[in-house]
Amino acid sequence: MQQPPNGGRPRVVRTEYETDDYTRYDVTYRSDGLTVSGVLIRPKGEGPFPGIVLNHGYIEPSIYVTGQGLAREQDALARAGFVVLHTDYRGHAASDPVAPVDRETRLGYTRDAVNAVDALKRLPYVDDEQLAMLGRSMGGGVTMNALVTQPGLVDAAVIYASVSSTFLENLDHFTRDGRPEVVAGLFDRFGTPAESPRFYRELSPRTYFDRITEPVLAHHGTADGTCPPPWARTTQRLMREAGVNSRLTWWPGEDHAFYDRWQDSMDQTIRFLRRELN
Repeated sequence: MQQPPNGGRPRVVRTEYETDDYTRYDVTYRSDGLTVSGVLIRPKGEGPFPGIVLNHGYIEPSIYVTGQGLAREQDALARAGFVVLHTDYRGHAASDPVAPVDRETRLGYTRDAVNAVDALKRLPYVDDEQLAMLGRSMGGGVTMNALVTQPGLVDAAVIYASVSSTFLENLDHFTRDGRPEVVAGLFDRFGTPAESPRFYRELSPRTYFDRITEPVLAHHGTADGTCPPPWARTTQRLMREAGVNSRLTWWPGEDHAFYDRWQDSMDQTIRFLRRELN
């Protein structure tokens, strides 16, 4: 919360390809003194265009490749006229490495997302009065973190199939069984939840929902087997109780990744963003 954004202008590493609608680049930008890689997509035309940062869900960093995780969203939003910056996060792809324990709090990822917005603002063809953020799964949690730590950074946000808005629920559900050594390292460094309750409470975005100033659209499938639907229901209730202009759209029968109704959900997302950014 006390650390101001400082992303620096994105540096183009190479042009991946060009279509009739946009040009896609591999880029890097700076975050906390680290180099973070990502994908930048610029629509055809002069602009200025609205900009959006995309925060991907959990993919094992050792196998992750740049731009992975939100390919459908990248294409749809670029075709809709948005400049897209998809951040890889630190420790992923060509980004500088970090220790697994440092990744687990998601605070570094949050700063990378915040600094990605700042990087977008520095591009002359981006309208810095029309900025948004979208996150899926773990990236939904990263997006909520960004909203509570930097109110006013963006003008609207969208979360898909998000993780829980409480840190320990995610740790128990995803990490404790699959990566127990990371949990042990976290507890050794910061104490257990019983020893350091404030520390873990302050890692949960729901603790600060009253700081959110932007409208939020959430999507969740009723058959999500990865991020249980009650998480989305509780997050929505707490956001509304905190005064957030939030809306949760349920998609009957959709699992975590969205299949049959993904295009419908993206159409709704684009309508929401165009309305809130104008």
